[in-house]
Amino acid sequence: MVDMKYKRNFCITAHIDHGKSTLADRLIQKAHIIDERKMKAQILDSMDIERERGITIKSQAVTIPYHARDGHDYELNFVDTPGHVDFSYEVSRAIASCEGALLLIDATQGVESQTVSNMYLALEQNLTIVPVINKIDLASADVPAVKQQIEKELGLPAADAVLVSAKTGAGIDALMEAIIKQFPPPGGDTAAATTALIFDCHYDAYRGVIVHVRVFDGQIKTGDAIRMMNSGAEYKVEQAGIFRIDYEETGLLSAGDVGYVIAGIKTVSDVTVGDTITVAARPAAKALPGFKDVKPVVYSSIYPIDSNDYEELKASLEKLKLNDASLLYEKDNSLALGNGFRCGFLGLLHLEVVQERLERDYDQAVIFTAPSVRYKVVLDDGAERFVDNPAEYPDGRIRAAAEPYIRASIITPASYLGPLMALCTEKRGEQKNMSYLDEKRVELTYEMPLAEVLFDFYDRLKSYSRGYASFDYEVIGYRPTELVKIDILLNGKAVDALSQLTFKQNASTRAHKVCARLKDEIARQQFKIAIQGAIGGQIIARETVSPVRKDVLAKCYGGDITRKRKLLEKQKEGKKRMKMVGNVELPQSAFLAVLREKDER
Repeated sequence: MVDMKYKRNFCITAHIDHGKSTLADRLIQKAHIIDERKMKAQILDSMDIERERGITIKSQAVTIPYHARDGHDYELNFVDTPGHVDFSYEVSRAIASCEGALLLIDATQGVESQTVSNMYLALEQNLTIVPVINKIDLASADVPAVKQQIEKELGLPAADAVLVSAKTGAGIDALMEAIIKQFPPPGGDTAAATTALIFDCHYDAYRGVIVHVRVFDGQIKTGDAIRMMNSGAEYKVEQAGIFRIDYEETGLLSAGDVGYVIAGIKTVSDVTVGDTITVAARPAAKALPGFKDVKPVVYSSIYPIDSNDYEELKASLEKLKLNDASLLYEKDNSLALGNGFRCGFLGLLHLEVVQERLERDYDQAVIFTAPSVRYKVVLDDGAERFVDNPAEYPDGRIRAAAEPYIRASIITPASYLGPLMALCTEKRGEQKNMSYLDEKRVELTYEMPLAEVLFDFYDRLKSYSRGYASFDYEVIGYRPTELVKIDILLNGKAVDALSQLTFKQNASTRAHKVCARLKDEIARQQFKIAIQGAIGGQIIARETVSPVRKDVLAKCYGGDITRKRKLLEKQKEGKKRMKMVGNVELPQSAFLAVLREKDER
């Protein structure tokens, strides 16, 4: 066992695309814990969806050995974290298992919005922060300007900044030494009662729940009976060890270690991220603080395409929740789609990732309804209610409504200022501040409704700024709004899964878009199909799917015109009858098409 003073626990945190996963690759390569033939770029991004999108979604921990210049052998536990704003909860959990944080800054982009947010997350947990300037090998790198930003915007000493190139490996030795010198060793008492924080878990079909822990006090050994302090469940440890890309069994985890525990846990609900593990023979007096409760901002319902798959979907969501603690869900029901779940997400990217993971990792065929935010409504009798599901909207009984607002911080090169300000104004944004960070970069602060950011805002922001603008936001509370519910009718019948809550002035535009998109998706029948958008009894948008018309006059050449009229009238009557009994089948693609606002542009 390595002495505690030769251990270091730290995470790599930064804005999206600043090179965290590439730096993690260089640290792993330096330690030679994996065969060069098996080494690949972004080795810690193990999910297909991470590799395809080029983003980190899950934090990953690795233990690497390092022989320092002072002659001692050190054990470094590091966690690579996501950079996207939707996964900041993942970052906060990773940070809780560390004593230090490497704050990575791109030498060409400088300090961006998530750089600042992640620094504050680390400061809240009292972590030691070491700034690292990455991508110094690029021709457009401007190290003096970035150092100035570190001093001015982050308030960190620029002299401490380590210069590296994660791509070429330059500066990695200096970084390793800085980790050892500047980060404190973990605290904790090996002889005390065991407390270990669960910061992540995932489900293995053969071994049950694999729990990722940071041990703060005491020890966990193979054969120990452990207790979850929240659920009270007890299990016997079958295997304990550390992360070396794969699992490496050591049989013991002691204070200061980051590792995994396998205890044959098959009941998924017994384990929750943020719970404390203790040894049953000598339990700890109180649990560790855990994590803040997550507050979802986007809501959507999930339904299985085949209603017989409901139980399978339920089991899949339980397993996914283990690995994604920020996902919240409860049972839901729809007339059109049957039984399903109402889910809360941290943003639209989070929703997309959950959808793809359900389809790929758990082989589920699912339909997601249109995303919505949580509105606050005051009823006629003065009672307050929160509504995130259009099906629960108390129509006609509302005195006032309020919607969540966010404070958005956009950091952009000055040359893209005009289009971005126009975009924010279009999205009902109110400018609160505009400050020049240096000669080239501007920070815009807007207060705007969260609902306006949901659909195409992020894509348009990136498009208008050619990818250079960065966006971060925090929810600041509720403000009054004019709220209406749009119902989508097919031949006069409402499809509850397509209903949406929206701002009154946007209702007509939204309803026209939905109707137009459905018209492209619904197959033509032998009768006319009316697609309508309505607010209460008032129709505000309409599209018509023309019928497929059989040529009943094909055999009628020559003869009296009344004969032809008679056949056409007969056809007309038949179509009328057909419309009365004919059902319109909505394909899955129709539900998905309604969600895809971003295909507009």
